[in-house]
Amino acid sequence: QARLVESGGGLVQAGDSLRLSCVLSGRASSDYDMSWYRQTTGEEREFVAGISWTGARTIYEDSVKGRFTISRDNAKDTIYLQMDSLRSEGTAKYYCHAQGKEVHGVRDELDVFWGQGTQVIVSS
Repeated sequence: QARLVESGGGLVQAGDSLRLSCVLSGRASSDYDMSWYRQTTGEEREFVAGISWTGARTIYEDSVKGRFTISRDNAKDTIYLQMDSLRSEGTAKYYCHAQGKEVHGVRDELDVFWGQGTQVIVSS
């Protein structure tokens, strides 16, 4: 039974920092590429940052480059999103996402799951 649990959200002021955490259970962390998405009411869920299963490669949505940092600790089955210089536009529910890595050149498109999300509110 795969499970992702996010934590670390809260209410902060613009310019402050938060670190979100996502813990994977029921699967081996090293089998999954991971990412963070966010969603506000009435909007499509948006990609924020991604990290490969080894942690060697990362990608970011343009608006968070230079401010957010994604990382992982496979020994702890945990993925992080360090958010610095938060802006009001960062207010959203943040979701952890897991995608099974390629095995012998093939990726299982159905090996995907989500956490329940953690709320971030940035006041100005």
